[in-house]
Amino acid sequence: MSTYSVPGGEPASPAASAEGSAPSAKYYLPEGLPIPLAQPAALYGPYWQGTRDGVLKVQRNPATGVYQWPPQWIAHDTQTFDLDWVEVAPKAVIYSWTRAWHPIHPALAQAGPYIIVIVELPQASGIRMLGNLLGDPRQEVEIGASVEAVFEHHDDATSPFTLVQWRTI
Repeated sequence: MSTYSVPGGEPASPAASAEGSAPSAKYYLPEGLPIPLAQPAALYGPYWQGTRDGVLKVQRNPATGVYQWPPQWIAHDTQTFDLDWVEVAPKAVIYSWTRAWHPIHPALAQAGPYIIVIVELPQASGIRMLGNLLGDPRQEVEIGASVEAVFEHHDDATSPFTLVQWRTI
């Protein structure tokens, strides 16, 4: 299995492409996947701008200090429209995971397996986020293992974006 470096990270080991060569050295999963869109942009915009800046941002109710994810127009705890976007430490623990073997998109036909994790951010009210776990796709994964965010910049996309991936620490 070939390896390549993830921006800001250690080598990752996705499956080889159909021709037997490694996918782009820039990205964990192969190119050709749909580009994530911030829809509506006013709601998700601060999150995506934060990723471009290399920071993890989530919503927080300024009155109660309660964090929430995914973004919503109203605060979950008080049903008010007063929400802030705040930077949180890009550290989490693995809450759940699965190893994906079957492609859900044609671009992933030769990319399996890869690991999808749900991570919990203990410093942010335990909110949970979804992402890929970088590294060997056949690695052992432990619930409760510490992980950190890796910001994977897609600067060459028509509308540049940055994905948040996770790696064990």
